[in-house]
Amino acid sequence: MDVTTVSAAISTCRLLVVEDDDSIRETVGEALRSEGYEVLTSADGLAALNLVMAATSDPVDLIVLDLMLPGLSGLDFCRELRRFNNITPILVISARDSETDRVLGLELGADDYLVKPFGLRELVARCRALLRRSRQTEASPAESHSYANLCLFPNECRVTRDDVDLTLSPKEYKILELFIQNPKRVWSRDQLLENIWGVDFVGDTKTVDVHIRWLREKVEDEPSSPQLIRTVRGFGYRFG
Repeated sequence: MDVTTVSAAISTCRLLVVEDDDSIRETVGEALRSEGYEVLTSADGLAALNLVMAATSDPVDLIVLDLMLPGLSGLDFCRELRRFNNITPILVISARDSETDRVLGLELGADDYLVKPFGLRELVARCRALLRRSRQTEASPAESHSYANLCLFPNECRVTRDDVDLTLSPKEYKILELFIQNPKRVWSRDQLLENIWGVDFVGDTKTVDVHIRWLREKVEDEPSSPQLIRTVRGFGYRFG
């Protein structure tokens, strides 16, 4: 199905609603339109992904994404989008409410997860929060942060090691960004979950340990004997 414009641009923010249920898609689109956003809609995952990839001059600012979609599933959409775009926030809306589904969606690059049925006021509030967080990131100074042989470029969502770009997942990047910008600070697993996954995350703290292990494999000379990301027993992790 072709992507259609639901409203004229009352706000500078462009939102994309990807949902194959006509009633939900129209209701969500209308709720966001009433808040002054320009809203695009699509009932097909692949068509929506192509739209986002093609919209370089007038990019989408936020994506509201169902998981069960024709063309391309929501999870595959997240996976493919995050290969070239770590910036645009994604709010998943889904009837799949198990912890495994939530964790998988967040692991693949979603920024928030809202279970159906949901209230429109809550959906709008979550969209606002994600847009606010995204704007704060965009407004950060165009500078780099260095530590040891690592250099982080916040405005580009890019990290180099010995001047070679690292291939990081969105969560790995966010953890490393937090570490490099706060060297020597000790972070508990709960603090990392709140800062990286958000206060609504419902998964296990072991998720943090898994991502730390993956990150060490990319930034440490000897991941089994880390010199950058250190474990502080009984507390959490410290960078540097």
